[in-house]
Amino acid sequence: MVAKVLDGREIAKNYRAGLQEEVEKLKSEGITPNLTVVLVGNDGASQSYVNNKKKSAEKIGMKSEIIHLEETTTEEELLKVIDQLNNDTEVHGILVQVPLPKQIEETKILEAISPEKDVDGFSPINIGRLYAGMETYIPCTPLGIMEILKNADMSLEGADVAVIGRSHIVGQPVAKLLTDANATVTLLHSRSKNMKEVLKRSDVIVSAVGKPGLVTKEDVKPGAVIVDVGNTVVDGKLTGDVMYDEVAEVASAITPVPGGVGPLTITMVLNNTLLAAKRINNK
Repeated sequence: MVAKVLDGREIAKNYRAGLQEEVEKLKSEGITPNLTVVLVGNDGASQSYVNNKKKSAEKIGMKSEIIHLEETTTEEELLKVIDQLNNDTEVHGILVQVPLPKQIEETKILEAISPEKDVDGFSPINIGRLYAGMETYIPCTPLGIMEILKNADMSLEGADVAVIGRSHIVGQPVAKLLTDANATVTLLHSRSKNMKEVLKRSDVIVSAVGKPGLVTKEDVKPGAVIVDVGNTVVDGKLTGDVMYDEVAEVASAITPVPGGVGPLTITMVLNNTLLAAKRINNK
């Protein structure tokens, strides 16, 4: 068996084409979706990621601005910037790039962003809405994973799915989305005692740990679908959690790293910004 490559770049390209059409429609009504990203400090990876978001937004016709603050910015100063953006009617989506410098409490910043402009979906209010089944902004990586799975030629209805990693950003929300899609989900983590057993019987494995080599060929049921969210630099090379070459021999479909989940994460930031522009303007 040769696994189908779930090409995140291609899936994202097709999805963004649809977003671009909707953006153009809104612009014809005098509304230009606006994503503003706040970057504190000079972390190279964060700068690259932020620039990529800006370019991606502009490419589909959105307006995007980067507010770059010094590494020494205080928590109070950052909160003032967020307050200004919350009250700016021209800004629809606010995203604060993490990690933040040590003098700033990340939780306090996420709580300060207006839930109506929280396009990352990290606000405690939006997370609560997700679990209550209410209209909200879904965290972007989990939303991207669900879009990838639509391209895997399988039904999630009744499928056994293993999610490795229980973070509030990926593991837990994607487990909720998969459950809503009527899959039977097992959430695995560092304290799980029967991980190998669960993986071996799973129709889908989503690994979001950041531990290269975690999932091997021996862990995978023949024909399973593998979504690798791992993102670790090893010897200068971006590496996932899954032993790609060997697992691709038994899986029916698999995401590469890089080029799998990453492009969909940025795409869903754009998706949520478009939603925010619509909701704020009652469209």
